[in-house]
Amino acid sequence: MTGSSPRAQLDRLWQRGREFLGCEFAIMGGAMSWVSERHLVAAISNGGGFGVLACGSMTPALLSEEIAATEQLTRQPFGVNLISMHPELEALIAVCIEHRVGHVVLAGALPSTVSIRRLKDGGVRVMSFAPALAIARKLARMGVDALIIEGNEAGGHVGPVSTSVLAQEILPEVRDIPVFVAGGIGRGEAIVSYLEMGASGVQIGTRFVCATESIAHPRFKRAFIKAGARDAVASVQLDPRFPVIPVRALANEATRRFLDTQREVIARYYSGELTQKEAQLEIEHFWAGALRRAVIDGDAETGSLMAGQSVGMVTQEQPTKQILTELVAQAEATVERRRRQWAGDDALLSVGSPTETKEATG
Repeated sequence: MTGSSPRAQLDRLWQRGREFLGCEFAIMGGAMSWVSERHLVAAISNGGGFGVLACGSMTPALLSEEIAATEQLTRQPFGVNLISMHPELEALIAVCIEHRVGHVVLAGALPSTVSIRRLKDGGVRVMSFAPALAIARKLARMGVDALIIEGNEAGGHVGPVSTSVLAQEILPEVRDIPVFVAGGIGRGEAIVSYLEMGASGVQIGTRFVCATESIAHPRFKRAFIKAGARDAVASVQLDPRFPVIPVRALANEATRRFLDTQREVIARYYSGELTQKEAQLEIEHFWAGALRRAVIDGDAETGSLMAGQSVGMVTQEQPTKQILTELVAQAEATVERRRRQWAGDDALLSVGSPTETKEATG
């Protein structure tokens, strides 16, 4: 790498990811419901990254409208995130194929081989999340074109394992297809570390919430700017009989009420007032509409402030392009610093080796 520019060195590190996504920087935008819509997605793609629309619970007609609107804002590639459990998944897949979307991320559960095959037959590159090495290998056998490994540090629905552990477990073992790393990434130094471990690129969500182009409510953004890493906590399950899917969000009045609601509902179950199914439904319905209330309406107290632990690195509202430029500049500085360190070691070895010292004095 001696003699090449930091950008050239970085481009070599994430060349596979750039070619797979078709963009300048192998930085995917995390698909965040209500946040990752046309404006932010287009801004990420226009800035050199790869924006991803969050379909969430959209109907096929609404997704079609959102894709078309995004296409009006950018000529750069972008993808669509589909939830595998969506009741109209097949129709949503048809919409993506009709719009010639280049990449689809299947999320939320292990996708079916039928869905993967239909997308690939329609000319779409398929990506999916792998929360463990066994699942990563299974997805590769099923035919996905790339994987995303996302650790517990991420915002929203999370698994039990940290990003750094997943990366060590999966990256050395999965080489045939590109792997993108997500969860807790907020600076360029971390990006370089995962690229050097074998990742093809990264996915970042939390850093983009406070982008100027993000439609998130000012109060939602303000909560992110004020928060530290320790404020982003995973939801707590009080009773193993009533499982709670862990969701990482900023602690607020709603997280406290959720604990009270669980206690109340569980007590009603044990008193015989509710069946187990009725109690489970009451617990699950607590968060219904809570994310929209926070992101769109600005309810920072009773809404769900989904955020990753990298929220401590969100310190101001910035244009998306500026966020990407900062991340890339940090990554370039990191590869240059490491180049200089290696060059210094080489110089030290050539000047101070025992053989050379002996010859010089002999």
